[in-house]
Amino acid sequence: MGLSFFFLVFCLGILPLASSEYYALNEGSSLSVEKSGDVLVSPNRLFSAGFFPVGDNAYCFAIWFNHSNSTVAWMANREQPVNGRRSKLSLDNGNLVLTDAGQTIVWTTDLVSTFSVQLKILDSGNLVLRTLGGHTLWQSFDSPTDTLLPHQLLTRNTQLVSSRSPGNYSSGFYKLYFDNDNVLRLLYNGPNISSVYWPAPWLLSWQAGRTTYNDSRTASFNSLGYFISSDNFQFNASDAGAEQLRRLTIESDGNLRMYSLANRTTGAWSVSWQAISQPCTIHGVCGPNSLCTYDHGSGRKCSCLPGYKMITPADWAYGCGPNFELSDNLSEVGFFQLLHVDFYGYDLSYTQNFTWDQCAMQCMQSSDCSAFQYKLYEDTGVHACYTKFLLKNGQQTPNFMGDVYLKLPKASMSSYEDPTKDSSWNCSSEAHEQLARIYRKRQENEILSSLLWFASALGGFEVICVISVWFFLFRDQKKSVADQGYHLAATGFKRFTYAEIQKATSNFITEIGRGGGGIVYKGVLSDKRIAAIKQLNEANQGDAQFLAEVMTIGKLNHMNLIDMWGYCVEGKHRLLIYEYAEHGSLADNLSANVLDWDKRFQIAVGTARGLAYLHEECLEWVLHCDVKPQNILLDNGYQPKVADFGLSKLLDRKSINSNFSMVRGTRGYMAPEWVLNLPITSKVDVYSYGIVILELITGKSPRGFLTSNGGETEEKSLVTWVREKRNNEVSTKTSCLEDIVDPTMNGQYDINKMEILVAVAMQCVEEDRDARPTMSRVVQMLLHEENDF
Repeated sequence: MGLSFFFLVFCLGILPLASSEYYALNEGSSLSVEKSGDVLVSPNRLFSAGFFPVGDNAYCFAIWFNHSNSTVAWMANREQPVNGRRSKLSLDNGNLVLTDAGQTIVWTTDLVSTFSVQLKILDSGNLVLRTLGGHTLWQSFDSPTDTLLPHQLLTRNTQLVSSRSPGNYSSGFYKLYFDNDNVLRLLYNGPNISSVYWPAPWLLSWQAGRTTYNDSRTASFNSLGYFISSDNFQFNASDAGAEQLRRLTIESDGNLRMYSLANRTTGAWSVSWQAISQPCTIHGVCGPNSLCTYDHGSGRKCSCLPGYKMITPADWAYGCGPNFELSDNLSEVGFFQLLHVDFYGYDLSYTQNFTWDQCAMQCMQSSDCSAFQYKLYEDTGVHACYTKFLLKNGQQTPNFMGDVYLKLPKASMSSYEDPTKDSSWNCSSEAHEQLARIYRKRQENEILSSLLWFASALGGFEVICVISVWFFLFRDQKKSVADQGYHLAATGFKRFTYAEIQKATSNFITEIGRGGGGIVYKGVLSDKRIAAIKQLNEANQGDAQFLAEVMTIGKLNHMNLIDMWGYCVEGKHRLLIYEYAEHGSLADNLSANVLDWDKRFQIAVGTARGLAYLHEECLEWVLHCDVKPQNILLDNGYQPKVADFGLSKLLDRKSINSNFSMVRGTRGYMAPEWVLNLPITSKVDVYSYGIVILELITGKSPRGFLTSNGGETEEKSLVTWVREKRNNEVSTKTSCLEDIVDPTMNGQYDINKMEILVAVAMQCVEEDRDARPTMSRVVQMLLHEENDF
């Protein structure tokens, strides 16, 4: 009986793993599209390989995650799906062959082997064709589609290419690749034009933190969420350090994201990192002659410019075309203003110190000019005029300080609507568009064909009905929520009345903090949550500016940032409502000498993570500008929460340098740039963070203290004092830790980690801002690269 069973398995050529699942495909065997059980499964049961439906009677041979069946990791024939009848994947003479309906070969590994081979899917998700001796002839890791898995290399010979849409798996317009300068980039390769959009195209490689001096051109990440590339680009997932099922995918919207499988039961993925935090900066998202805007509640949206109409319905990739003709008579030509709008690139000319009239005339007299952009650079007082011959990569952001003027027929100007004020934009290319593929058979039954078409039409009608019902329900729901005073834009916070705040604070009785920005009171909200309520000093900005900044800050979400629960703007009153931090500020805890080594190191790492999120990961570029122990709060587990964005600056990521109308920060923690009147960047926060860490290490004030030197007493800053101690360490070859570490710790600390902490702090307080690391780099150095120093 046993011998007969072995012989049967050998003849079948497929090794069984369980019912309807297989462990390996042997020489001379095949997998059939018509047998749903013809699936290869990895030993750890995390991955499967088989025929995956991609449309009506259309299948691709693919690898997918078992805990999330709709998530594909790799496809063999994404450009040419096969029929749902008689198609199969065969293994013959060491070669994998995918045939369509038993006729056309649509994909093959193009191999010939005289050895017996076997096809397996490994625990890593890699589909491999190996000899029985273990020699790999082919593997899916060498030809990725849109997804990279842990430990899978991206090389000079491979690239990730997005799908066309969430439901259409054929190749789209975006790709991740190594360019000829050895730099990892994201490229938009659209129907008519291509352009690099990440790293930011206006930055040189070194300005973006990349290096061209490498020859390996490799990138990969591990299951802990640490990514590294040979061009010096690195990042950590937000949940880095935790063993997770992960994937890095370039998606149809042009963004590169790392996902963690948050729940294996539901198959839900969570984004743990993304390359682009402002979706409208991705090139080609709305096509030419269109405008992109982003809202946290409804996502990215597209709209045609005034006077233009959509070229291909339901596909924004082709954008919009003109619905007008311009007269040669200049008196019949006018300009339509679009506020805070930018079209990146495609300038006809750039002129400084032009008046608006001169700029308009320059555009009007050029038949190639479609619009012009006019803006004032506040730092230099220079007016700039950009005339545009193509209108691509259009976006509108409230903090962009420039306007665009469209060249249109004056007679019809009053009939045009401003798309920046339209709340009903719809970016249809974001919809789940399924790849439709119907195969016509020989001697097809016409009656059956008619029935199929009728069923398809009926199905389409049902889909339209469902979408319509959903739209009206969602609209009513949105109106209801708005009536309750809650903002629907994924903010999760409330607009309070001043009377509610008075009641919560018992008319502002319990004061728990005070600073330059205002007074902080303790309060209890109506839902019994304990809150910290900051009453701001009378603000100079108007309601619109205040609300814009509050809404942006309220959308920030990180475990090491204080949560904002709401705000109040009523008359002259401006109040912010935050979560209450049970253990108060870091300053209070340092003065009370209650922090042991583990808590101090945890605070250093958490604060770095919070600042890294502000600088590099959130949807706006936020500079804190007042990092100090008073603005780092500690929750009941002593986890740090960076707080008080009263002096923060929301910036356009296009601007490397930012100009402030006044010096910001607190004496002792301020970077030299403030004093020297140099351009302000995120490195000012890095400097302040370094000072905070030195204070955390030493227990000493950064503002200067008296030291004894050969019988003489002199005042030194904390940075100077620590730097001298470290220099003495080099000359005497003895550790300086005992001299600089806070004596209240009684020597109870990890020496190796303390040395790293000191080294990182001293890098952060370098006089030259370019010598300081980024905050994300600080996190890496503190956690994972102890041997770098």
